[in-house]
Amino acid sequence: MNDDTIICRCEEVTLGEIKQAIKEGARDVNGIKRRTRAGMGLCQGRTCEKLVQMILKQELGKEYKELKPASDRPPVRPLTFGVLGGDKDE
Repeated sequence: MNDDTIICRCEEVTLGEIKQAIKEGARDVNGIKRRTRAGMGLCQGRTCEKLVQMILKQELGKEYKELKPASDRPPVRPLTFGVLGGDKDE
């Protein structure tokens, strides 16, 4: 793969951008997310998280078991569509 290869299709993040984030100090998937938005798109990392882990493994010389997965951040509280649409009765 060359540095122009798209790793996160949702956010159009390239291999080169992920490598740069690692050079700037990212050491896990969450660090990559904060610096590049990889894994923050529509699929929420279901497509690219494994690729990002593979790149971290290669660039840092670590094993998969040493890498932390991305943290899940569910909504603070569920909302109905009525609330989102501005329905005052909700």
